[in-house]
Amino acid sequence: QVQLVESGGGLVQPGGSLRLSCAASETMLSFNVMGWYRQAPGKERELVATITLYGVTNSADSVKGRFTISRDSAKNTVYLQMNSLEPDDTAVYYCNARTSGGQYWGKGTLVTVSS
Repeated sequence: QVQLVESGGGLVQPGGSLRLSCAASETMLSFNVMGWYRQAPGKERELVATITLYGVTNSADSVKGRFTISRDSAKNTVYLQMNSLEPDDTAVYYCNARTSGGQYWGKGTLVTVSS
C-alpha cells in the first residue's frame, strides 16, 4: 500500500512563504503524476499543482507565479514552494499520486495564512 506523508504546514502571515513536502513510500517512478490539492473550509477540493513522471508541471491560475512544484526523485519527495501567501490560500493541502491503476492521497497538512 502506497503511503504519502505531507509536512511543512503551519501558520504564516500574509506575504510569507512555506515549503510543503510529500514523502512517498516507494519510488516516484511508480507514479504517472504527483501533485498537490487543497481544500478550504466549506469548499471543494481543488487542484493546486502537478508534476508528471517526465517533469512537466502544471498549476492552477490562482497560484501561478507564486507556487512552484518540484521533486527529488532520490528522496521520493515532492515539494510545493509557496510564496506571497494570501489569506485565501488557507486550506488543508493534500498530496496525490496517480498510477495507471488508481490514485493515492496523503492525510493532509494545514496551512493557515493570517496576521
